[in-house]
Amino acid sequence: MASLYWSYGLGVVLLCVSLLWLVSYRLRDVSIVDIWWAPGFFVFFATLIYFEGELYPRSTLAAALLGLWGLRLGGYLAARNLGHGEDSRYQAMRARDPSFAWTSFVKVFWLQGGLQALISLPLYWVVTSQGALGPWDLVGAVVTVTGIAIEAIADRQMTAFKARADSAGRVMDQGLWGWSRHPNYFGNACIWLGVGLLGTGAQAPLWAWLGPGLMLFLLLRVSGVSMLESTITDRRPAYVEYQKRVSAFIPWPPGPVVEPPKD
Repeated sequence: MASLYWSYGLGVVLLCVSLLWLVSYRLRDVSIVDIWWAPGFFVFFATLIYFEGELYPRSTLAAALLGLWGLRLGGYLAARNLGHGEDSRYQAMRARDPSFAWTSFVKVFWLQGGLQALISLPLYWVVTSQGALGPWDLVGAVVTVTGIAIEAIADRQMTAFKARADSAGRVMDQGLWGWSRHPNYFGNACIWLGVGLLGTGAQAPLWAWLGPGLMLFLLLRVSGVSMLESTITDRRPAYVEYQKRVSAFIPWPPGPVVEPPKD
C-alpha cells in the first residue's frame, strides 16, 4: 500500500512543479523553484495522509514538523528571492543551454519533484503507522525541531550580516557561522535525521534511511557545501583563512584567528 501512496504523492508533486514551471517560463526565473523545496515535502506527505484516509499520532507529529519547516523556509526564501531576479546558478545554466527555458522542466523542476519523493522514504511507513508514539519519535521530534531552529537562526544571522553596509567582500564568521561554515545546511541535515528517526519509530526498514542519506549527500556534495565553496574564494579571498579555522559542516569550536605577518 505504501508504494501505491508513493506513486500518488509523486504524481501530485510532479503536477505542482509542472505548474510552477509554467510560472517560471512566464517570468524567466527558474529560481522560484527554490521556494517550493521545503513546502513540497509537506504537500507530498499531505497527499500520503489523504489517501491513507486517517491521521495517527505519528503522522500527525510528522505533518506538524514538516509544516513548520515548510512554512519557515518557504517564507524565508520567498521574502529573500522574489523580486530580485533569477539566481546566479540558474543564470549560468541558462547561458550554457539556449533551450534552458524548456529543458529546465525536466532538469530542474521534475528532478526536484523526484528528489522530494525519494528523500521522503521514511514517511511511507510513518503515514500508515497506527501505534502510539515512543522514544524514537520523541528523539526524532527533538532533533527535527533543533534542526529547524538552527537553520532559522543561521538564516537570520546571515540576513542581518548582508544588510550591513560594510558586508561587501567580507566573511560572516559570527554566531553560528563562527562554528560552522554552513550551519543552515547542518540544520537541514538534522531535520531529515529527525524524520529518519520517526521512520524508525514506525518500524521502517533500514533501507528507508536512503532518503535522509540522499539529502545529506545533496547538502555535502551536490547543491550545498561543495558547490558554494568551489567559487566563493574568488569572490571573498578572506574565505581561505575562514576555511582553515572553522568547521565546514558540523558545528565545532573555531581555531584561532591567524594574524597576517607584520612588515
